[in-house]
Amino acid sequence: MKNREEYIDKLAAQLKEWSAKVDELETKARAAKTDAKTEYEKQIKQMKDKRDAAIQKLQELKGSSTDAWDALKAGSEAAWTELKNAVTAAKERFKKS
Repeated sequence: MKNREEYIDKLAAQLKEWSAKVDELETKARAAKTDAKTEYEKQIKQMKDKRDAAIQKLQELKGSSTDAWDALKAGSEAAWTELKNAVTAAKERFKKS
């Protein structure tokens, strides 16, 4: 995305989608058997931590100057990749149970 606002909007939309998936997985974890529930809760906590980091990066991007934009963009992309990987891994684990 070349346009800063388009990029921020894209990240915000993706964050909203992943947050919904985290919430969905959390609901499934509540219904899981006791032994699996502990593992799911651990994974959900990790996803929420990564989501919080992504939210922070998004806020930094929104408030950044033009000079800081490129550096913050790289950091936010790393946070997004970590969150995406965590959500994908958790979804796969939940499918198996």
